[in-house]
Formats: sequence, structure tokens, C-alpha cells
Amino acid sequence: MKISCLQENLSRGLAVVGRAVASRATLPVTQNVLLSVEQSMLKLSATNLEIAMTTWVGASIQEEGSITVPARLLTEFVNSLPNDTIDLTLDQGSGLLEISSGNSNAHINTTEASEFPPIPTVDDGIAAQVDPLVLKSAITRVAFAAATEESRPVLTGVEMKLDAGKFTMAAADGFRLAVHHGDLLNSVSEEMSVIIPARTMNELNRLVGDREEPVEILMTPAKGQVMFRVQGADRIEIVSQLLQGTFPNYEQLIPQSYTTRAIMDLPTVLRSARTAAIFARDGSNIIRMHLLPAEADSEPPKVEISARSEEVGDNKDVVDLDEIEGEEGKIAFNSRYLLDVLAVLDKGKVALETTTSSSPGVFRPTDSDDYIHVVMPMFVQW
Repeated sequence: MKISCLQENLSRGLAVVGRAVASRATLPVTQNVLLSVEQSMLKLSATNLEIAMTTWVGASIQEEGSITVPARLLTEFVNSLPNDTIDLTLDQGSGLLEISSGNSNAHINTTEASEFPPIPTVDDGIAAQVDPLVLKSAITRVAFAAATEESRPVLTGVEMKLDAGKFTMAAADGFRLAVHHGDLLNSVSEEMSVIIPARTMNELNRLVGDREEPVEILMTPAKGQVMFRVQGADRIEIVSQLLQGTFPNYEQLIPQSYTTRAIMDLPTVLRSARTAAIFARDGSNIIRMHLLPAEADSEPPKVEISARSEEVGDNKDVVDLDEIEGEEGKIAFNSRYLLDVLAVLDKGKVALETTTSSSPGVFRPTDSDDYIHVVMPMFVQW
């Protein structure tokens, strides 16, 4: 193997696949990155056996070959070099990879490519394309609601359904549920549903960044894999194992009616909730919301957002509502769960629907019907 490439391109490629390198490994070679040649480019691959990432770097290929190199060492050394041409030369006899750039030179011990786990290939199944902005919005609004504990593995994932020209993402952790509906750029040949690890979705969200090219999705449930192909200045492929099991029937968890519906300004309520969270952290992390219809025609309806702690004190903020439908309502939420949903909606108006203080609260953006978030209440003495 003898290859030349630019330092900035190699550094960027290593940063991409480095996210899939195993941090702790029973199989030491998974702490390496696989260097190989494909289509006259340098191909970089890494896997932790749950997720695999591959990207391609433009290079001048004098001699083909493949080898694995300790990922952390290679990345740190390449990042330390100036932005200039880097030459990679493998000595077949000693197994050392020589890396040189300008006056810098290093020799790194390698491991045979044959010892590296095969990178899964997904070349059949259901193919779909989605706009990157639509995909990012869906992941941002849903993946955070997945469970982090492994007691119920399916809840650590995001269920993704493809049906005709639509997709649905859903995540739940037993205390909250997030569901987002979006449009595909094509129509799939058959309905498909898989559970993808939330970690994979978050990595995908990060890699999509501000790209404008459609993201390709290829699902093969029979093989237990899904692939995302991210296009742009550099091509990236992410292959992930699917979570096995049955995702909860979340439709039955979404309340079909309410007794109180309040429309509120998101930035204002988010700011008030963040203030309440300062006191809530010393008081069981509970934020109370008291929804109050207008007392007179000339006054707006209001919501009292409060938190209290026996040790540090209390806080109450009164915020004007845009409108309220129904009767007075009271509900309390875990402060983190409340802040999470308000933060991902970020701006505009949000509707909060409640029935009783012991029933789930439902958040919906008022400018679209593509998202719903259900949060279980906290039981408090009012």
C-alpha cells in the first residue's frame, strides 16, 4: 500500500469514522481503523460491532492494499501535522505503516486487515430517500425520548416506520413518548417497521449536519440491519444493527380528548420553566403548571409555573397565555422532561392539553400536526 492524500481530508475522515471505534473492546482490533483502497480512493472504516461507519477520502493511489491501524494514535498524529500532503506507505515485511509529511515521519505497528470484522453491506431491502432537514428535525424531536437504561432494550431505540411516501419515528422511555411524522422523497414498495438504536440516530443527526443532498435509507430486517448513506463533499455510510423485539403500541398511550387546552409562547414558557428548574432540582425535580382561564374579558388567560423546595425556598412565575380552551387545569412534570420537550420545539407556539392532574400531558406545536409529545405527570399535593 502506498497512498498520498491531504492532511485536512484524512483528518476529517478519521474524525467521522472515529465515532464508531470501540472504546472498550473484547476484540482489540475494533479499536483500529481499517485503511483500504476502493474506486481509486482511500476508504476508512471502523466498527464497534453495533455500528459501522465508512467514508472515502480523495487520494493518489500508487499501490493498493489494506491494513488496520490503532485509531486513536493515527488520528492524534495526523491532527498534529500541518495542512500538507501526507504519504502512507506500508512495509509488507515489517508490517509497519510509515506516515510522512514534510519533515515529520512516523512508523506505526499495524494489524492485518483479515483480522478486522467484516463491515456489513446492505445491498437489498427497502430503499427510501429523505430530505436532510426533515430527517434532522425528526431525530432531534424524537431520539432524546428513548430510554438510556438497558432493562428494556427496545426502549433504547427509535421505531422507524416507512409507509408509501411517509415515515414515522417514535421513542419512549416509560415516562414520555415522542412521535414525529414526515415525508419521504420517494414512495416505498412495502410498509416497513424497524427499531434503530437511539445512539445510531444521534450519530446520524450529527453527520448529516448542514448537508443539502438527500439521505438514503436501506432497511433489511431479515438481516437485522439498516444503512444510512449521507451524500455531500464526502460520502459516509452508517450501518447499524437493529434492536430485536416489539415496540410498544404507542397509539393507545396518546390521549384522545382533553378538558383544558392552553396555547403558549414557547420562548417565554421555556425561559420561565428554566427558572423554576433552579428550585426544582432541590425539590424532587418537580415543576407545577397551573392553567388559569381569564378572570375578565379584558385580561388574558395565564399559566403559573412554579417549583418549591423545603430546603431552599420556592419560585413562581405568571405567564400570559395566547388562549385557553376549557376549564382550569393543574399538572406537574419532571423538570427535565418538561425542559426537554420545550427545548426541541424551540420557537413559535405550543399547545398543552390536559385532562386531570394524574393524566398525561400532551404537547403539540400549533403550526403543524407532524409532532406529538406525551409526558406522564408527577403526583403532588396542590
